Amino acid sequence: MKNRIVRAVAGTFILISLFLALYVNQNWLWFTAFVGANLLQSSITKWCLLEDILKKFGVKD
Repeated sequence: MKNRIVRAVAGTFILISLFLALYVNQNWLWFTAFVGANLLQSSITKWCLLEDILKKFGVKD
């Protein structure tokens, strides 16, 4: 369950930041890059802050 939530949050952030980049300011693309870098980092280190937060809230694997 945690994995699905992490993917949903990342996908939502990417879509929102792309929408904001198109209609508000192109600097929102930096947020998209940040989310992508965090996804890459978590795949290498096998650590994700959102997973730790979800664990503290009692979300099961």
